Amino acid sequence: MAKKILIVGSGIIGASLAYHLAAKGAEVTVIEAKTKAGGVATPNTWGWINASWGNPEPYAKLRMRSMDMWRSLGSVKNLTVNWCGGLMWDTSPENLKAYVTTHSAWGYRPQLVDKAEVNRLEPNLLFPPELAVHVAEEGVIEPEAAVSGFLNDALAAGAVFKNAARLQRLIRDDARITGVIVEDQVINADEVVVAAGVESVGLLQSVGLALPLKESAAIVVYTQPMPSILNGMVIPPDMELRQCPDGRLLAATNFNEGHDKGAIAEDVLKNIRKLLRLNQVLKLDEVRMGYRPMPSDGFPLIGRMNNIDGLYVAVTHSGITLAPAIGAFGAAEILDGLRHELLAHYQPNRLITQ
Repeated sequence: MAKKILIVGSGIIGASLAYHLAAKGAEVTVIEAKTKAGGVATPNTWGWINASWGNPEPYAKLRMRSMDMWRSLGSVKNLTVNWCGGLMWDTSPENLKAYVTTHSAWGYRPQLVDKAEVNRLEPNLLFPPELAVHVAEEGVIEPEAAVSGFLNDALAAGAVFKNAARLQRLIRDDARITGVIVEDQVINADEVVVAAGVESVGLLQSVGLALPLKESAAIVVYTQPMPSILNGMVIPPDMELRQCPDGRLLAATNFNEGHDKGAIAEDVLKNIRKLLRLNQVLKLDEVRMGYRPMPSDGFPLIGRMNNIDGLYVAVTHSGITLAPAIGAFGAAEILDGLRHELLAHYQPNRLITQ
């Protein structure tokens, strides 16, 4: 009989797991509290697919593998990755050089570029940096379209999507999770996958598990559509910036609690005006704020808990980059008992306690 899997959360991680599990023949149900798929973090993210600087080797290699896996998902509708490359100068020249040295040794391909090459790559920068790093293999995806692509293919393979579903708690019977209670209704499962981002804290707490998770707030700012002005992604010190397929510029920046969201958006627009040689008046279109699920040590929590059956945890920041790997590796572990070596460092028990 097909294994019955409940996935709590329909962000990019939950959607990828649904797609990969359904493709392997599991009986999949995805539960989402909101009326629309996507969860909390995914619709409010910049969409960068990368293995950029600041990552230790094991984590960089997991991200690199997932980047490769994005390239093999072309058969899934709406999963069009724009491999436009990323140009960054958001840290010191010394850090940029160290990044190129370390990541090149690991098989990544960042390139140090001078001012002339920056000008060639992005001719509309007003004040190009003297030194930057360019990674031609980095890409970007429209997050909500990606979620839709994964889920639609999962539904076509027999999965069920329950939206606007008020999940009250997980059900624990001694050393086993047996299902969930949704709007006072018990739904049983062979395995429950918790992929609910920041909401995972409360879900796990309902069965006596403590998840140390930081809510990392970020703002994304959309301008009104512009004629083509950027060739790829640019990452100066104060934001991340790209141009969407509809012509809107999309900037991402951190949000500090207590600050005014509108004022931050205005600062972002000012910074864009200082950065780019604009071809029309820059106007604000939309501001969104999301909360990224950041485990306390900064690295993914992927896998089963020791001494608790029927529970699989999939909580991480950088879900956009990691979605294909977590989906494929998670499906193999849940259905076949095969844990991929690239997940060796990310066992949930290293942080989650009873």
